[in-house]
Amino acid sequence: MDHKELDKKFIQSLSPHLFWDVDSNKLNVVKHKKLIIHRVLEYGLMSDWRVIYTYWGIDEIAAVASTLKDIEQKTVSFIALLSKTPVKKFACYNSPRLTPPHWNF
Repeated sequence: MDHKELDKKFIQSLSPHLFWDVDSNKLNVVKHKKLIIHRVLEYGLMSDWRVIYTYWGIDEIAAVASTLKDIEQKTVSFIALLSKTPVKKFACYNSPRLTPPHWNF
């Protein structure tokens, strides 16, 4: 299998609703890693989480998540706990959202 076929198989193993606004056939796992991880963390199912966890591992997921400025606090807490990364190392912790969430639980 070549790299494009592996990318396509990986993307197809994720829920289709994650890529409602992009052509999933054109996604490159390396080039679009940040988009893929962000979508799975915010909108994915547990099965999607297992796919990216198996592919990248918790350290790589945490490294990408730490650069995202617009992820939910629950997501940050989850990744921080699993990766044993302090919450303060996440970009969203240091720069609050411009638009507050609808519900503050």
